[in-house]
Amino acid sequence: MHNVVPRTHSPSLFRSARRLFVSALAVLLPATVAVTVGAPASPAAPAATTWRNAEIAGGGFVPGIIFNQTEPGLVYARTDIGGAYRWNTATGRWLPLLDSVGWTDWGHNGVVSLATDPVDPDRVYVAAGMYTNSWDPNNGAILRSADRGGTWQAAPLPFKLGGNMPGRGMGERLAIDPNRNSVLYLGAPSGNGLWRSTDSGVTWAKVTSFPNPGNYAPDPSDTTGYQSELVGVTWVTFDPTTGTRGSTTQTIYVGVADKENTVYRSTDGGTTWARLAGQPTGYLAHKGVLDPVGGYLYLATSDTGGPYDGAKGDVWKYATKTGTWTRISPIPSDSSDDYFGYSGLTIDRQHPDTLMVATQVSWWPDVIFFRSTDGGATWTRIWDFANYPERTLRYTQDISAVPWLNFGLQPAPPVPSPKLGWMTESVEIDPFDSNHLLYGTGATIYGTSDLTKWDSGGKITIKPVVGGLEETAVLDLVSPPSGAPLLSALGDIGGFRHDSLDAVPATMYTQPVFTTTTSLDYAELTPATIVRTGTLDRSARPNDNRIAFSTDGGRNWFQGAEPGGNAGGGTVAAAADGSRFVWSPEGAPVSYSVGFGSSWTASTGIPAGAVVEADRVDPKRFYGFAAGRFYVSTDGGAKFTATAATGLPAGSAHFKAVPGAAGDIWLAGGSGTAYGLWHSTDSGASFTKLANVAEADNVGFGKAAPGRTYPALYTIAKIGGVRGIFRSDDAGASWLRINDDKHQYGNIGAALTGDPRVYGRVYVGTNGRGVIVGESGGSEPPPTSTTPTTPTTPTTPTTTTTPVPSGSCTAAYTVTNQWPGGFQASVKLGNTGTTAVTGWTATWTFADGQRVTQAWNAQVTQSGAAVTALDGGWNRTIPAGGSAEFGFTGSSGTANGKPAAISLNGRACTTS
Repeated sequence: MHNVVPRTHSPSLFRSARRLFVSALAVLLPATVAVTVGAPASPAAPAATTWRNAEIAGGGFVPGIIFNQTEPGLVYARTDIGGAYRWNTATGRWLPLLDSVGWTDWGHNGVVSLATDPVDPDRVYVAAGMYTNSWDPNNGAILRSADRGGTWQAAPLPFKLGGNMPGRGMGERLAIDPNRNSVLYLGAPSGNGLWRSTDSGVTWAKVTSFPNPGNYAPDPSDTTGYQSELVGVTWVTFDPTTGTRGSTTQTIYVGVADKENTVYRSTDGGTTWARLAGQPTGYLAHKGVLDPVGGYLYLATSDTGGPYDGAKGDVWKYATKTGTWTRISPIPSDSSDDYFGYSGLTIDRQHPDTLMVATQVSWWPDVIFFRSTDGGATWTRIWDFANYPERTLRYTQDISAVPWLNFGLQPAPPVPSPKLGWMTESVEIDPFDSNHLLYGTGATIYGTSDLTKWDSGGKITIKPVVGGLEETAVLDLVSPPSGAPLLSALGDIGGFRHDSLDAVPATMYTQPVFTTTTSLDYAELTPATIVRTGTLDRSARPNDNRIAFSTDGGRNWFQGAEPGGNAGGGTVAAAADGSRFVWSPEGAPVSYSVGFGSSWTASTGIPAGAVVEADRVDPKRFYGFAAGRFYVSTDGGAKFTATAATGLPAGSAHFKAVPGAAGDIWLAGGSGTAYGLWHSTDSGASFTKLANVAEADNVGFGKAAPGRTYPALYTIAKIGGVRGIFRSDDAGASWLRINDDKHQYGNIGAALTGDPRVYGRVYVGTNGRGVIVGESGGSEPPPTSTTPTTPTTPTTPTTTTTPVPSGSCTAAYTVTNQWPGGFQASVKLGNTGTTAVTGWTATWTFADGQRVTQAWNAQVTQSGAAVTALDGGWNRTIPAGGSAEFGFTGSSGTANGKPAAISLNGRACTTS
């Protein structure tokens, strides 16, 4: 049953540094325009850009959740490729901390470990680095912050760290001495041993007396260096009772990836070290958790370093005063019922005899959590088999906040949908609240606030606790001129139709479900026609193919056939009128299909593996690019011809054709001297390289600036000596940097598009931070704000509004997020009449005392219970059959009912 479980961020997704899968309320800090190249088209100062995520909620592996041990409510999460987060108790959301990671140090978004200071809770440390093999060219670093991750300083290390390497769920490798917090230890991979800092992380030195750097590698024969790398020193745990405040803790335990010697101890403050006597052998200690009250060290072990595998393991209890070892495995390794290793070990600090442990990986039928209230003498499990295939459960699971977590699958007992999780390496009981537990999976963070019900025979409630944490690797993005504003192609979880940028999508793409979607396209002249290609395990799902089509804008899908060979993934292009498609899959030649992929014919004149795109005007014209050559077809993809264009990059590149202009193409990419941005207006027969762009990795188009006709251009590039995200409103003659150094997001080269309906809106795909939405242009207010404003008395609209005929409007009111004392909502106004509505005012009355605090896409005011929303100017026209949507945040009490009725320009709408 492994085929139905996405194995998040597998190494095959990240084969090169430059072609990575560019993997609180939203953070909206204004971005400074740092670079202007060329003569600006207007002397007016550009509007600031605000940045937020298109809401997905999770989507990747969370290998570490770290509670501060002295300050309630202070908790961090680390991800393998998407940086680190801090929980914001005021908003009930996670706050990203490493968005300042830039293009050259993109590997710092791989967080191999995190430590929060128990003496000075403002201090936090991150061990950063993505890969220890050649895929990441940079060494690792220790990042330190004195303001809880608001700002960082870096201490470079002389070796690499691997936040996305095997064994990344073991740990924590980074630890702070709880008595003398200027002392930190780091367990290093790759034979580099144990390292120490005595000056709060500023400088680091190897602990030369530590005897064992580890000898375990998942697959020593792997020539890529990924599976063959030594996992190394994996965790550090202090016994705080062996020191006093201000003095060095004397007893320290260290875990090592060595099946015969997996635990070491120092009893003299790290001066000397010895293998802990009597320890179990044959397995790796994933976790080492100390109970200083009872005097026990607990180990969770597995036969592999994980996180995807592990078939055997044990749980052990070591009495620190007597040296006695006791195996306390819920199911011991010598039992035929043990088909998993153990990880996710945690202690209830309020009741230290209460502990929990998780199966590191139990793909089938689901993860198992075990709980003991007597120090491991006896255990209960979160589910048990009843009359097979039925199970009895000690939990209920509510995924309404993130409904796509069922992966579009129906339960097939005993396998549930949704699952409790997989790759459950971090399971943590809040040290200040016995009822509060968080745990990470390969796709999200789950939590419960009634954990002790388990002990009295009740059922605990498990919900996603992942708002604000976005961890998807984005491979492609499209923003059609009608329908949903955005569709995404994602690694590991397929992708989504984003009907609202500020609401979690209800479901991922289905029929079929792809593990990874590699390419998307829509028909420019009939944009409801959309095609996607991707990957899935055909051996496990022989009836599913790797291409799918939609004729309703991505709401519903049906699959097409595959061309001969092992065709999957690659790039795909839709003819401008949706009449045919060209597919360049991996493992098969470029092929074309007339209609919706019922059969395919190999194209001629173009090499396999070429990137393909469609002209946005001429339905018979398609383009291709491979190895520095540009190709064009004028017969619907049947025959391609290489053009005479020269000087194009020999390496990878992205190119796109401009909507509304036949033969108008922009191409970005390359390396070395052949690296930059090129433009063609003759279907690729010739290209001109832009002199004002030094490097470029992607290009996209958005709505033209006011008074302009040519689309706004967006590029991820190096311009004027600065790396960033840029916009041009004059076809590339001049550029404005629209991001700043706080909003860089690491490697962001794989996916980029503007919005054809909203000037200044751009969608940026990241390698691990999800889909980033930038808003600028000055005509549309920010979508959210961290600073509430005081509502004012409504004013009478001064613009002329169109009367709305009876029965020709709809209004959908949706609460998109809710927290104690507040909420976020959206209102979608629909025009079901036959004429456009120009200038609109929506009104309603709140029945439960709600107050609007901040709004976007409309001018919202409130007097008493009455709310008035005026159009934002830029969106004042609702075409026949069209809609306008706006949103707001508000305060509320325990009740937060929807308005009974909403009116548009004084006419009551059908309200839902």
